Amino acid sequence: MVIGIDLGGMSAKAAVLSDGVLAGKSRVETNADDAPEQTAVALVKLAAEAAESAGVKFEQVQAIGIGAPGVIDSANGAVVYWSNFDWRDVRLAELVRKHSGKPVYITNDANAAALGEAKFGAGMPYRDSVLVTLGTGVGGGIILNGKLFEGFRSAGAEIGHMTVQQDGDLCTCGRKGCYERYASTAGLIRRTREVMQTYPESGMWKIAPDLNKVDGRTAFDAMRQGDAVAKRVVSDYVGYVGEGIVNLVNLLRPRAVIIGGGISAEGETLLAPLREYVYPRIYVSETYAALDIVCAKLGNDAGLYGAAQFALDNL
Repeated sequence: MVIGIDLGGMSAKAAVLSDGVLAGKSRVETNADDAPEQTAVALVKLAAEAAESAGVKFEQVQAIGIGAPGVIDSANGAVVYWSNFDWRDVRLAELVRKHSGKPVYITNDANAAALGEAKFGAGMPYRDSVLVTLGTGVGGGIILNGKLFEGFRSAGAEIGHMTVQQDGDLCTCGRKGCYERYASTAGLIRRTREVMQTYPESGMWKIAPDLNKVDGRTAFDAMRQGDAVAKRVVSDYVGYVGEGIVNLVNLLRPRAVIIGGGISAEGETLLAPLREYVYPRIYVSETYAALDIVCAKLGNDAGLYGAAQFALDNL
């Protein structure tokens, strides 16, 4: 059995993976002011708590897998750069191994989520899948022939930073027109606010009378109430999400694209028009090499499953 850890800027979660089931979920707060070794010690303590909660001895744990934010060099177990903690070239796997006595393997958190969905969630029926997570940004991971694709020095699969609009809006990465800028929930919220200010008669104002209360559901909720302006906002958003998916499919030809993140809770309200947009635009068409577009199933546990599986795959 192995332990998976999902490391975040505000907290870290851990759980034991045994026979495909997570047990002993534990959580601890994380702090950007802590030195990397302090964080490593906290993660080892968290892992031990997860084992105890799962009713197993820590000595029985074969390895620890970590899904971490930022640029990760998985071959060397290092966090190359993590902006939230201002970490540069932190050998996190080595630090956790030092304090736990266990083999430790680390990958990017989005890659971990993709691996989790592939092995235990919506991607189980497929050998090739791409996870696209629509949140504050756009993240994701690529599974090819049942294996996680990380690219050279684990720096690949940054799908949020492919261009979908030449000379478009400025992205936080410094480039213009990135997929993340348009397809993220943050992008949807920004666009919803802009349109609401242009159309004060829109029913979206009834749902969010204050622009600060606009969220990723506002346009969808107003559309369901028959608001034509909200329908256009949703249609434009689906187009941006779809354009990125078309690019990914034409490049990689996965069997499935899995949509994660909070906006995936819209289910078929999002997926049905997304399929209508994507399928006619795929090179050689969807009828030749079938593509499924589905929602993620594991929610916040995807990273835990994937981190643990990453450890298993590397043992």
